[in-house]
Amino acid sequence: MSQPDTSLAPPAQPPGGPLFQKPPETPEELEANKPVALGPEVVQELDEDGWYEKVYRGERAAQLTVRAVLMGSVLGFFLAFTNLYVGLKAGWHLGVSITASILSFTIWGFFIRVGLVKSPMTILENNCMQSTASSAGYSTGGTMVSAIPALFMLSVTSDAPGGQHLPWYVLAPWTAFIALLGATLAIPMKRNMINQERLRFPTGTAAAVTLQSLYSKGEDALVKGRALLTAAAVAGVVPLLKDLELFKIKALHPLGLAIAGDAAGKLSRHALIPGESPIFDWIGNLFGGIHAAGKVYKPSDFRVQLDHGVVLIAAGALVGLRVTLSMVAGGLFVALVLGPIGMETTWVNPLGVTVAAVSRPARAVSEVGLWLGAPILVSAGLLSFAMQWRTIGRAFKGIGGGKAEGAKAGVEVPGTWFVAGGLVATVGIVSIAWRFFNVPPHLGVLAVALTFVLSLVAARATGETDVTPTGAMGKIMQLIYGVLIPQSATANLMTAGITAGSASAGADLLTDLKSGYLLGANPRRQFIAQIMGILPGTVATVLGFYALVPTTAVIMGDHAKFDAPAAQQWRAVAEVFKVGIGNLHPMARSAIFYGLAIGAVLVVIEKLLPKAKKYLPSPTGFGLGCILAFNSSFAMFLGALIAWLVEQRAGKSGKATEMIVPIASGIIAGESIIGVIVQILNVWVLSG
Repeated sequence: MSQPDTSLAPPAQPPGGPLFQKPPETPEELEANKPVALGPEVVQELDEDGWYEKVYRGERAAQLTVRAVLMGSVLGFFLAFTNLYVGLKAGWHLGVSITASILSFTIWGFFIRVGLVKSPMTILENNCMQSTASSAGYSTGGTMVSAIPALFMLSVTSDAPGGQHLPWYVLAPWTAFIALLGATLAIPMKRNMINQERLRFPTGTAAAVTLQSLYSKGEDALVKGRALLTAAAVAGVVPLLKDLELFKIKALHPLGLAIAGDAAGKLSRHALIPGESPIFDWIGNLFGGIHAAGKVYKPSDFRVQLDHGVVLIAAGALVGLRVTLSMVAGGLFVALVLGPIGMETTWVNPLGVTVAAVSRPARAVSEVGLWLGAPILVSAGLLSFAMQWRTIGRAFKGIGGGKAEGAKAGVEVPGTWFVAGGLVATVGIVSIAWRFFNVPPHLGVLAVALTFVLSLVAARATGETDVTPTGAMGKIMQLIYGVLIPQSATANLMTAGITAGSASAGADLLTDLKSGYLLGANPRRQFIAQIMGILPGTVATVLGFYALVPTTAVIMGDHAKFDAPAAQQWRAVAEVFKVGIGNLHPMARSAIFYGLAIGAVLVVIEKLLPKAKKYLPSPTGFGLGCILAFNSSFAMFLGALIAWLVEQRAGKSGKATEMIVPIASGIIAGESIIGVIVQILNVWVLSG
């Protein structure tokens, strides 16, 4: 195997050269910036010395350019909205690097065809671009779908029935410092996990393969790009129909079409079509309805409906059939079994008031489903994490990978950057936690120290399995600080948010660095690109959160637009420590016990009988199904079923199967971005 041909490249720039490089313009410079001749699967097998000899492009290849960072910032800004939207809907946080790579390649190709730019973006420029986009669209949003909305729900009082938002001058720096901490914590892990152990980081490997294919098969790239953009355009129409409240009406047509009301009487605002339809009620009628507390209810009363959105269908196509089928099972169990039982199970609370576990059908998920589903997720996540004890042990072995010497010392991200970045992030996090979240400075410093340990383990898990156990990391911190500061739900949530957010950001950077490693990129320049994505990502997620969640009614209550399952889990754990388990309804307490047992049993069976795993319900899926409204779970199941049918028909290596990711990504981007705009219009323009 020979070295990449760099004979036509411009002279090498020293490591201390300009921050931004000059993009190639001449045919000779473009030729010198071609992709490395070795495919990612070959590079994966090379040792560190072989990588430097045969793959590393040095300072000759254009990587960190102004146009790459700008493109990544713009794409990441909008993709941050998609992750926030899907995270509030279903609790998933989806990687954006592959989507950003396809979009960038397609958009830049269009710019060249219309004469807006002179030269194509090189593969390593696109690699830096996807690092910036990934940082903006992924690593800044984790806390915004977990700790922050959970804290918002707990802020509801008689004086503030809609909850009280954190001010922007607290939320924005908090988000940015957590992302910075996660990125800097990845520095001492990179060389050991990527260069020496060569962990696969499957998403990072897939992103590198995607970039290689984009630059080697132009026609395939154009087809995928067009499919993604077309899917986004079509999906963008959906929120305009079901969410944009243009009409003042008194009633709905039986088919769901809006009918304008007259001037008499009180009118309310509605969209052209409703968000759901009760198509399952006829099935309930065949069985005599759902009996509870002396009454007969329709399935739709328990939110067993068809969701008219497409974003969760697309998310389900990426998640898979086993998990989504388990979600449907969990949703049906809450609606048909747990909810009716809860409406008939009463208790005299400490105030002497007789209350049922479920006050009305639409509250089944939040009043009993949450207390079963959240413990399933907690116990399954923690036990799965504990069973990876070999992974945990390896995470602490050989951290740092030894001191880089010679040429390597000028390539790898230096330890001084780790110290400086970590110090800035720590001071910022501890100061905000002390001033606004009632976390004493010494316990804030402890939270950062524990975050480093847990992020190390989370990154190892990502490298080996492509699953970042941020939920489990957060729960560990909630348990620790539930003991250290037992009466403060705020401290409980925000310290856990430090760990979950930083672990997610660190794993994201390592995933991107894996892509760069397989393509011969300079890790220092890629690290800088990642850091530059924090600002646009912070702006997007903070603005998006305020726009999508103006009051707590959007994420809790009978007519919530978002189920916010991750936030519901975090809130449940924080409430247990705040009010004490003895003050919960006995049925909720029983649900907690059974939930912990169910999650643990399913994980143990999966471990002992791996061949039976595909026949067992997924603990993650079943737990989420108990927390989500059934219509959300069913929508994700539909997407997974469609993707499975496509795979069965075309084969896993067929061209139709290859289109699942770009089409699903386009649908998610289209509905999410337009959905954010629609929500802004509803709250700030049409509410009068």
